[in-house]
Amino acid sequence: MSPEKEKQTLLLVDDEEDIRDVLSIALTHSGYEVHMAASGDAAIPLFDKIRPPIVMTDIKMPGMVDGIELLKYIKRVNPDTEVIMITGHGDMDLAVKSLKHEAADFITKPINVEALHAALRRVGEKILMRRQLQEYTRRLEAMILEKTALRDRLSSLGLMIGSISHGMKGLLTNLDAGIYLLRSGITKKDFNRLEEGLDTVRQTADRIKKLVLDILFYAKERTLNIRPVDLVPFANEVAAGIQHKIQGTAIELVRDFEHAPESFQIDPDFLRTALINILENAVDACLEDTAKASHRILFAMKGDNSQLTIHIHDNGTGMDSEALEKAFHLFFSTKGAKGTGFGLFITDNIIKQHGGTITVHSAKGKGTRFTIRIPAPEKGGEQSGPGR
Repeated sequence: MSPEKEKQTLLLVDDEEDIRDVLSIALTHSGYEVHMAASGDAAIPLFDKIRPPIVMTDIKMPGMVDGIELLKYIKRVNPDTEVIMITGHGDMDLAVKSLKHEAADFITKPINVEALHAALRRVGEKILMRRQLQEYTRRLEAMILEKTALRDRLSSLGLMIGSISHGMKGLLTNLDAGIYLLRSGITKKDFNRLEEGLDTVRQTADRIKKLVLDILFYAKERTLNIRPVDLVPFANEVAAGIQHKIQGTAIELVRDFEHAPESFQIDPDFLRTALINILENAVDACLEDTAKASHRILFAMKGDNSQLTIHIHDNGTGMDSEALEKAFHLFFSTKGAKGTGFGLFITDNIIKQHGGTITVHSAKGKGTRFTIRIPAPEKGGEQSGPGR
């Protein structure tokens, strides 16, 4: 059986019962599922119900809807339906008129079986060609989307390289300065200078490590490893990672985990990265704020078995409305050469992967407050890599 005849539905419309019976036998034998109507009026609701790809209809029929009107209706409702007109010898003007209304073909009475099969073959080839064209178009659209995504990805990669190179230049300069202090301290046996150089090298190495990890998070999609985690030890571990950065400063890190759930299902590695990004921004905002003698960062967790809520609140420099609007945009940073614009973008992706939300409120000179809400994962739910 040819592809165009493979169990296709066909609607046969003719007011003469004998013609319907004869054609129905021939069409069924050819592999069509045949539905019949005795008039154009009866054909319309049947067409609406079964939506056949092929309709074969007599041109002249009694009633309000003749073959031409039925053709117009079909093409208006579903232009892809192919309509073959059945005409008498004296109906050639109507046959030509039907072609103007996009009939696929016409055959004349008395109907010759070979002519019928030839018309159906032409219609079948047209349907098959249209399907192939539609499939080709779908594939072409998919290719265009892939190319567009690749172009956007390359564009982002270009921006990323520019951002990284700018930030890396500053890090390498800091590293050179630290090495110089170390060498100078060793030569002069100046332990204060040695300590200063070691501290500079350590801080620069931490920043390089963070930059590399941010690039890896951005460059590769990863699947979350959701599992039950003891929250208080986890939160204290995150806080400890920030505590050493504020030693010797007038910044107080306040931990409030009293109302945190005992355990919650998260990916601790991903969430640790997200929280450290926010906390490091809070530290930087406090260090940049010279208007206050001391600063405070609140790191709090609370919730229950259904939702985990995390607050990080600092009283540092804060952000204006423009910076606040772009806070989670890729490559946007308020830190100049010190920032790459990865941190909050990656943080936002990580929270979204957990099915959660992150909101930020800030005012210039008054500080910034981040609120993260993470729902308990649905049973059997699977988390995927970050969408970009």
